[in-house]
This record gives sequence, C-alpha cells and structure tokens, in this order.
Amino acid sequence: MGLSSLLQVLIFPLPGLYVLSWVAFAPLIVALLRARPAGALEVDGSVYLKAATPGQAFLLAYVSGILWYAGTCYWIYDTMHEHGGLSAPLALLALFLFCLYLGLYHGLFGLLLGLAAGPGRDNRRALISVPFLWVAAELARTRVTGFPWDLLGTAQVDNISLSRITTWTGVYGVSFEIMLVNVAVAAAFLVPRKKRSTLLLAAVAAAGVLQAGRLVDAPAIPADHTALLVQENIPVDENWTRDIFERTLRELVDLSEKAAASSLPSSSSSSSTSSGAKDPGKVDLIVWPESPAPFFTSDPLFREPVSGMARATQRWVVTGAIGSRRAAQSGGSAAEIFNSAALVSPSGEWAARYDKVHLVPFGEYLPFPQLFGFAGGLTKEVGEFKAGSSRAPVEAGSERLGVFICYESVFPDDVRQFANQGAQVFVNISNDGWYGDSGAYAQHLNQTRMRAIENDRWILSATNTGVTASIDPYGRTVARLPRKERGALVAPYALTSVTTFYTRHGDWFAYLCAIISVGALLTRFQPRGKIREKAEVSA
Repeated sequence: MGLSSLLQVLIFPLPGLYVLSWVAFAPLIVALLRARPAGALEVDGSVYLKAATPGQAFLLAYVSGILWYAGTCYWIYDTMHEHGGLSAPLALLALFLFCLYLGLYHGLFGLLLGLAAGPGRDNRRALISVPFLWVAAELARTRVTGFPWDLLGTAQVDNISLSRITTWTGVYGVSFEIMLVNVAVAAAFLVPRKKRSTLLLAAVAAAGVLQAGRLVDAPAIPADHTALLVQENIPVDENWTRDIFERTLRELVDLSEKAAASSLPSSSSSSSTSSGAKDPGKVDLIVWPESPAPFFTSDPLFREPVSGMARATQRWVVTGAIGSRRAAQSGGSAAEIFNSAALVSPSGEWAARYDKVHLVPFGEYLPFPQLFGFAGGLTKEVGEFKAGSSRAPVEAGSERLGVFICYESVFPDDVRQFANQGAQVFVNISNDGWYGDSGAYAQHLNQTRMRAIENDRWILSATNTGVTASIDPYGRTVARLPRKERGALVAPYALTSVTTFYTRHGDWFAYLCAIISVGALLTRFQPRGKIREKAEVSA
C-alpha cells in the first residue's frame, strides 16, 4: 500500500516519472485481494490469502489516498501558510483535512473492489471490474467533490498515440487503459507461481507497447494566427498603493504595445521556443492573465489605460480583472463581484465579459463559513465572489474565444462545453503564483494540455508567473516563456470549428464505466442466490 502511494506520487510533476503509471496501482490491487489469511494452505505450502473485507479494503485504499494527496498536493500547506495567513500548525491541519476528505475516493474504490471480490477464492471478476471501478471513482471525484486534480490519465499527456483516445472518451479513457495494465501486473502476483512469469512478461510487454507512444511525434500543425501573451509576474503579496498600481499598469501597457508593434517577444524572447508554427507575423490578440493586482473592470484607472492600449495597437484584448454587478442589476441588497475575463475591442470598448463559473473553494468562496472561519487571511475576501452562469464563447471580431479561468482547466466537461458552443480557440488565464516553486504549476499545465487534446483545440495559456504557453491540439507546448519573469510571448495558434466526439457527448465513457460497475456489484450476489435455490430443490 505504501509502495503504491509512493509510485502514484512519482508519476505526476515534479518527479514526473510517467512510465511508473503502468505499475503504480498494482501493489494496492494485490494488497486488496491478498489481505488476510484464509486458514488454508496453497499447493506449495504457503499460507493462502484471500481478499480484504469491504471495510478492510476501504481502510487500506483510504490510507493510500491520504498519502497520495499529501505527496502530490503538499503545496496546499505553503499556499495556506505563506499567503493565507495561517500559522504552521493550522496550515498543516488544513492540508491534513484536505487529504482526509479527498482520500475518501481512493477509499470508495477500495470499498467497491472489496464488494466485487466477495468471499471466494476466484478474483477474476474483481480484477476485470478494477478499471471500471476506478473510472467510476474518478467521475465521482469530479462531479461530487469538484476537485479532479491529477486524474490518472493526465500522467500520459505526453504520449500522443495513447492520449488521442481522449477525443472520444475524455481523459477517463486513458485512466482506464492505465488501470487495465496495472490489473495485468497485479494478476501476475495473484496466480500460481508457475504461471507468474508468463503473465508478468505479457503485462510488461503491453506496458512497453503503450508507453512507446511517447516516442512517436505527430506532424506539426500549421498556425496562421498569433497572440501576444503577457506574463505579468506580479507578486502575490504585493502591498498595493496608488503609485505602485499606476506604475505596474503603465509598465504592462508599454510592454504590450512595444511587443505588439514589433511582433516579437519582449526581453524574454531568447528563452521562448517554437516548433511547427509559421512565422508569427502580425499579432491578432493580446492576452493579460488573471493576476493578484486590484484590477477592477469598473475602475477608470484600469479601464482607460487598457482601452488606450487596445486603440494604440488596434488589437482585441483579453484581460483578467474583477468584474462587478450593481445591486440594482443583481436584484440584491449589495453589489456582486466576479472573477472575470474582459474583452476589449480595437476601438477601446469593453465588448464582453466572462465570469468564472467554477470557483475555488477557500480561495474564491468559503463553504460552510461558520465551520471554516479559521481559514484566516486566504479567505478574507472569500464569500464575496459570485459564480458566473454561462460558458458561451466571447466574440473577438470573427474569432470565437472559449475563455476559462485558472483551475477551471482541470474540469474536462466544463471546458468541452466552450467548444461545443462554438469556441474556435481556448484562452486560459491563470495566476499560478500561489503555488510558488512546488509541482502544482506543472501539474496544472499538464491538465490544461489534456483539455487541448480532448477537444482538438489550440490553447493560449497566459499566467501571471508561468507557465505562459501556446499549446497545440496534440497537447504540445509549441512556445513558452520561462517562469517568474515579466515578458510577452508571441504565441502561434489556429482556429477550428471541428468538434470531437468527446466535445459533443461529454463524459459518456465515464458514466458507462459507472453503470458497468453497478452491474458488476449486483451480479456478484447473484450466484449465491442460485446456489440457495438449488439447495432448496435438492432438499
């Protein structure tokens, strides 16, 4: 169990040992199906072990999940302590409670597997059900908890041959494939020893063939448009005064105007890379990220410089900002504020706005405020942000932009709705400065890249501290800026109105796995009923 937790941590950034995903869950599966002595001996004289009871299986998998979240989402401690104003003990408590909560989904997987295994010796039915049960648990984590961070399939985002299955199944299809190989590896340690070598060799061969997809690179995808992605690199804990505000805004405007005029990256240009794209040429779009700066769409000190920049460059501008709606408009007693992305036309008009729909708990709103009031500094503004209600694209002239903000990119079904409603290119604006130098920024980037693959769309990812990048429909970062530097990236992209099967039909595969899981659990009890009927007839 501990080995499985360690391997699960290692397959995601920063370690990023993706090849271990093919065996990471095998120790846990073996532990669940060989958990207790049965009071009998195997043919070779060793003690026969049978599957854990459902309760034991839940506990084993639950502990594994707690350890996995602690090793992968450790950055929550720094976020709460460094930026949230919590003392070290309270920050540790927050991380511990987070792990206890999210670990329940590993526990759910173990419980379901324990139920599927039953009391008998035959584990074939349980093994077959494992990939379906795992995907069902991932779907529950996405839909119920709303925190699908690092879904298993994301570990193979660089495997172009394998990851293209997501255009049909979403990331859950890759999760299924990974668990299928883990089942084969686990099965090799559950069969009699004389069969073990053959089965283990077959499992390793299957993993090798699937992993070899990382050695195959798809052809370059032509890009006939160019965006200017501005990486602001504004400190998360900046002590804002009017002088600092105006100087920062002036510097960002100057940076954007000069880069747009020359159609070349700013001071960070030597560090950016490009592959498979045309010469960038004229900039079509300027994108500013979500940032910790107090940029309000209703503030003339912010609006006027941004409008002036749009007029000076004659470009459409997307900028992260705090949107508002007056009390008279909202029908309430107080004004409402939103985490927003505003669209400014080349004439300087504020043409449209996207309000973030999927807010971050404890970061943008406080669930159960009476219970979690201790959260302190991080939540001092929490409770004021309201969720948006639409995922319709915004229209920048002839281009339809699917704009989503920060961690909305980790929700497969949320993002695909933009493309399903006509978005021709995705724009993700984010402030990853909260994560510091932990692995969270790289984990976030990989999940954003998976959204590009699922929907066969380019993604323009503009972040405050990095990674700022252009991502092609194969999930490749074809241009990027180094982290924690202020600069502007000339980012190639292209438009498309073609939709994938996943874009049109969403999480159908995950729901199918959930239905099959329910069926497997129901049929597990059927043979026992038939045995009773036969016994009654013979009596």
